[in-house]
Amino acid sequence: MAITRFLFRTSIQERIVGFSHHMRDNGVTTTPLEVHSTLRLLRLIDITNIEEVRLALKSVFTNNKESFVRFNDLFDSYWLNDGKQRHDHKAIDPSNKKGNLSQNFPNLFEVNSSKGTGKTDVPDDEKDGETESSGEGKLIAAKIFNKTTTDMREFVLPEDENKAAEAARRIANAIRYRWSRRRKASKKGGILDMRRIMRKSIATGGEPIKLPRKRRPDIPMHLIGLVDVSGSMQPYARVFLSFMKGLISNDMRTDAFLFHTKLMCVSDALRDNNTLRAANRLSIMAKGFGGGTKIGASLHQFSDQFMGRIFGHKTVVIIMSDGYDSGSANVLEKALSRLKKSGCKIVWLNPLLGWKNYEPVSQSIKISLPYIDCFAPCNTLQSLADLENKLELL
Repeated sequence: MAITRFLFRTSIQERIVGFSHHMRDNGVTTTPLEVHSTLRLLRLIDITNIEEVRLALKSVFTNNKESFVRFNDLFDSYWLNDGKQRHDHKAIDPSNKKGNLSQNFPNLFEVNSSKGTGKTDVPDDEKDGETESSGEGKLIAAKIFNKTTTDMREFVLPEDENKAAEAARRIANAIRYRWSRRRKASKKGGILDMRRIMRKSIATGGEPIKLPRKRRPDIPMHLIGLVDVSGSMQPYARVFLSFMKGLISNDMRTDAFLFHTKLMCVSDALRDNNTLRAANRLSIMAKGFGGGTKIGASLHQFSDQFMGRIFGHKTVVIIMSDGYDSGSANVLEKALSRLKKSGCKIVWLNPLLGWKNYEPVSQSIKISLPYIDCFAPCNTLQSLADLENKLELL
């Protein structure tokens, strides 16, 4: 049996908690309930049999088709040390400013290989497979994006941008899963939770002693995203578009729009499962991308054409723009005032807000602030992940 090789000796409870964090970091929603259920389940199986452990954890931690398909890879990367490396951190020579692109901009994503300056973590012979080392480094799983706090402008290589867009889509999928229409656990719910009842009955010999219940969830938010694709937003536009695709892929209520000097609804194109057809539809709409922007005129067009048809209870309008408007500031103020009177919440995500020493001094931003319920940065993947907590406060 291949034994997990951890940096330090830890208890089984700590390792299960670590596995829960590992699953969550890879886009699979986990809670302390899964950890508690796993620890009880491990008492009933042969923990020296890796396949029994794998199936036991799979029955607890998988909650949808995507997590079920990805579980084996995530399990191997954590418990079997598949593709884990120890990387030594070295100081960067500031004088070395020349050279090829790969030297100045190191790869942002770890690869499943033992090549490079790091040393592969190897097992000990007589220490139960646990590694004890006095070296310094960070033990991480392969293929995990580890630059969530890096500004998206620094994703200069195409492969980096592609993986950042994929990470943004997974973040959005995780957010939408939390807002799904599945019934939630509740002590006084009106419906028995048969799945949890069967899980808890394992510890009592199959007798359903405890009867967990569930209830209908709260009415989900109706999200509407408007993404600025003008020239100043070009370094962020592709990742933002992937983020919106993740938001609408699991919820038919979510709508997506792009704007520059005019507004376009792209909900159907992003929701299309045929990648080639979706790309063709977006390419037809791409005229004007990377040019100027008229935020006020676009919001005014949105209010006239779509607000009456798609606005509903608990509507949240997410504007992703840097606020540079070539149009009239008065038009923008009137458009935002009209949106607020409709009863919706307005979230403005500005990538410049994450820059050091940035101050919202532009006329359009100053006029907009009184109408905005949440003004937050969106220049990193971490800031996109933080959107969930901000929406919960609205």
